[in-house]
Amino acid sequence: MLMPKRVKRRKQFRGTMSGKAMRGNIITYGEYGIVATEPAWIKSNQIEAARIAMTRYIKRGGRVWIKIFPDKPVTTKPAETRMGSGKGTLEYWVAVVKPGRVMFEIAGVSEEVAKEALRLATHKLPCKCKIVSKEELNGAQEGGVANGN
Repeated sequence: MLMPKRVKRRKQFRGTMSGKAMRGNIITYGEYGIVATEPAWIKSNQIEAARIAMTRYIKRGGRVWIKIFPDKPVTTKPAETRMGSGKGTLEYWVAVVKPGRVMFEIAGVSEEVAKEALRLATHKLPCKCKIVSKEELNGAQEGGVANGN
């Protein structure tokens, strides 16, 4: 599972997931990618499950990039525990994903294989996603900037 080697503080506040992704919203390495369409916390085991689903389908051909990293610790208190006595223990790590964030990229395989592999990966993720190509996503963003939108 993915997790940081060391962190400055063991426990974090929950925070908010408002707004759109300002960075990580273009495809930089691959040809096709998965883009989040709603905000979510994605656990490290969900990222790993999506990665395995993709690499199994492409049979170790091509290349896969994971563009998100679970760096936020989430704590929970045990079941049937009274309130008080401090914050709970660390249970798992999550990556905070906002709408528009590119989560996975893939290259080196045909379009049909890439889209099917990404489709299988989206079923492992807890948020609604869409599969986009590099031209489709990056061209639309550059067009929006040129028009002043």
